[in-house]
Amino acid sequence: MTYHQLPASWQAVLAEEFDKPYFRQLQDFLKEERREYTIYPPEENVFSAFELTPYEQVNVLLLGQDPYHDENQAHGLCFSVKPGIKPPPSLVNIFKELKDDVGFNIPNNGYLVTWAKQGILMLNAVLTVRSHTPNSHKNKGWETFTDAVISKVNQKEEPVVFVLWGGYAQKKLKLIDTKRHKIIQSAHPSPLSARNGFFGSKPFSAINLALQSLNKPEIDWQIPDL
Repeated sequence: MTYHQLPASWQAVLAEEFDKPYFRQLQDFLKEERREYTIYPPEENVFSAFELTPYEQVNVLLLGQDPYHDENQAHGLCFSVKPGIKPPPSLVNIFKELKDDVGFNIPNNGYLVTWAKQGILMLNAVLTVRSHTPNSHKNKGWETFTDAVISKVNQKEEPVVFVLWGGYAQKKLKLIDTKRHKIIQSAHPSPLSARNGFFGSKPFSAINLALQSLNKPEIDWQIPDL
């Protein structure tokens, strides 16, 4: 997993991170982990969010926490699963809220690539995980890297819509100029907290209203059936 796996637009923005000691330590840690365990997502998918949403095209940043840790789920986009994999509970709740908010038809898959291609950077704070072991790659350096990503998106000349679901994501507010950018926040869509303020928060219509106010294209939220 190297700097060269990032697309050119992100390489230019994040180049200095790859030379820092924390990133070298993170690479060494991941080499050892991959030698001993199954790690998700597969190495070629770790930077998928960056490949699908080049820096200059980021209009929305949606922040997740940790990749899914069961087989064949994670592919480098927060909340999304590979085709043919049953949507996990948080994603089921996202789809329920989409249906209530914008009249979304619930698809037969949880593959959210079409969102990423429309300018949503679908970033997890931690980009890898050991199979069946949630948060196993927490505090190994990824958070430093993704904080740098959030800071670079914050520095974009044009305003961005930051979507922060749950307390963990909302801690990143300190990295964002809230006077310049649009912030949409609520409870997390996980089954533990969705009823405490995610359901009924209408984040998807709010994102499109925010984009409209910035003269940016709205998101077509409908995920096609596969």
